[in-house]
Amino acid sequence: MKSTELRKKDIAGLQTEIKALQRAHFGLRMQKATQQITNTATLRIARRDIARAKTILVEKQRADTSAT
Repeated sequence: MKSTELRKKDIAGLQTEIKALQRAHFGLRMQKATQQITNTATLRIARRDIARAKTILVEKQRADTSAT
């Protein structure tokens, strides 16, 4: 997911997106463990998507607390 799409979401939307990404990453890890996954690069992409979403979430939370 692109960062521009994530920046459009509010804090609650980002939190639900992070949970969904973590579930998807867990599924990919299980596929890797059972040797069902063919493209292991998707694991790296999923990890980076989670990190990107968490970074934007922290940025929004800091901006929200400094505005009040």
